[in-house]
Amino acid sequence: MRVISGTCKGRHLQAVPGLSTRPTTDKVKEAVFNMIGPYFAGGIGLDLFAGSGGLGIEALSRGLERVIFVDHDGTAVQTVRKNVAACGLERRAEIYRNDAERALRAVAKRGLRFSVIFLDPPYKEKKWPALLSFIDNHDLLEDDGVVVAEHLAEVELPEEVGRLKQWKRETYGITGVTIYRRTDEQKGDERDGEHCRLPGEL
Repeated sequence: MRVISGTCKGRHLQAVPGLSTRPTTDKVKEAVFNMIGPYFAGGIGLDLFAGSGGLGIEALSRGLERVIFVDHDGTAVQTVRKNVAACGLERRAEIYRNDAERALRAVAKRGLRFSVIFLDPPYKEKKWPALLSFIDNHDLLEDDGVVVAEHLAEVELPEEVGRLKQWKRETYGITGVTIYRRTDEQKGDERDGEHCRLPGEL
């Protein structure tokens, strides 16, 4: 794996040891960023099932100001830390060991809204509808932001979840990518979230 473009172009990334984590291939990663970018002028990202951190690191390399990386697996979290350090991005990254649901509740309490949210849960867990509902209900997406959901190619995700609507859908071999955008420009309520940090072991 490598960083494909941007300020960290060409940097090699470590994979998470073992077989429990499925990395996003460079082909799929490049296709995703061609659809949603390919570059950014600031903004915050959330890499919710980070694995090795490849998607979030690519987003930082392409111009996001900051990315929050979350994974429930301790080995994955350590791999993210190594890859972020190898790219010199430590000051622009927050890395936590946590499960997805608790992490979403925590960022909601902080009042954060994201330009890009990456959802790449284990395929067998089928968490996408619940995660998308939480993102919509808690107004976690910027008005022009996107949610990138990676899944098995044969899986059909909902056309709409609240104000989130499918914008693009592509397949790459066994992998499907569905991208959601908001269907309106409703502003979220102001939140007093500066006092809450993501819970977790790190």
